[in-house]
Amino acid sequence: MCQASPASRAAQAALDESITAWALAARSGDADAVERFVRALHRDVLRYVSHLCGDPQAVDDLAQDTFLRALGSLHRFEGRSSARSWLLSIARRAVIDSYRYAATRPRLSDVADWQLAAEHAQPRDLPGFDDGVVLLDLLASLPAERREAFVLTQVAGLPYAEAAEAGNCPVGTVRSRVARARAALIDLLEEEPAAAPATAAA
Repeated sequence: MCQASPASRAAQAALDESITAWALAARSGDADAVERFVRALHRDVLRYVSHLCGDPQAVDDLAQDTFLRALGSLHRFEGRSSARSWLLSIARRAVIDSYRYAATRPRLSDVADWQLAAEHAQPRDLPGFDDGVVLLDLLASLPAERREAFVLTQVAGLPYAEAAEAGNCPVGTVRSRVARARAALIDLLEEEPAAAPATAAA
């Protein structure tokens, strides 16, 4: 797993500063700032909640819920942390609340059914499609806390301190979880070639 270059980190930091400035401007009702803030972080929120929740059909709703919560709480945002980490911590709470709500309701369908339907609905033979499926499978095999730390830092690009804030845990815990996730992914990737012939024969 490659680390981001200094130039890439600097660009990300500059973007985060702009996003935080938009969030602060949006507090006073600047409609343009609200639109810029939402557009800049929409993809990150979708990606984050898709890795946290087990239901791909719920991702859009959870992202929308995240932004509704955030826009309703903007008056309390003071910019002490980046708007990105603040928003992802809201997304995390939205996912947790959705689990709690779902636990109180009867299940309407079996998990295997919607997973199978989603697999059949996916486009095939696209460049990078198979690699993306493999990556999702590998990430899904990680324990939830390690997967979350890995996604926050390596996919969403948050610094460890902000990932710790979003994940509500110490920075050292995030570092440990990311290191263990990385090691597990490397081990799994090294096992893939050995498994390939059996898969091809199946």
